[in-house]
Amino acid sequence: MATFLDDFEAIVRRAHAFDDSDDQDSQALHPFDRRNIHPGLPPKVRKLFDDGYYAESTFESFKYVDKVVQKNAKLSESGMKLMMQVFDEAKPVLRLTPLSNTSEIDEQKGYRFLFSGAIMAIRNPRGHEVNLIDDPDTCLDHLALASLLLRRLEQSGFA
Repeated sequence: MATFLDDFEAIVRRAHAFDDSDDQDSQALHPFDRRNIHPGLPPKVRKLFDDGYYAESTFESFKYVDKVVQKNAKLSESGMKLMMQVFDEAKPVLRLTPLSNTSEIDEQKGYRFLFSGAIMAIRNPRGHEVNLIDDPDTCLDHLALASLLLRRLEQSGFA
């Protein structure tokens, strides 16, 4: 019985993907491809999305961002504290810019708050709340932000 219900739930969660749209090209592309979601995210993120577990997909993507920063910084801290420490423009552990002028310092500071804010506002609620449910578009917006952060790390020589 549980298997039948699990299968039924998976089908219902994917039902949004089926519509009467005539746009075959966009239908042929997975939403991750249409939104240019970072290909380095763990496969689990896509599987959770495909199965309709959008909040869980978002949570896993930001856990991954946290781990990438943690690994590159060689620190054991995690979450908001990690991001604030690692991207501190005064004493950065990871430099996203050369920090040679006001604009570069502001960019480092801005990314410090983007990384920290994403962990606090997006990852943390999905890790602590029991009944948090996201829709596919919200999840894709979150995954796009995670992708932006990962790409910015890569542009600075961190992967």
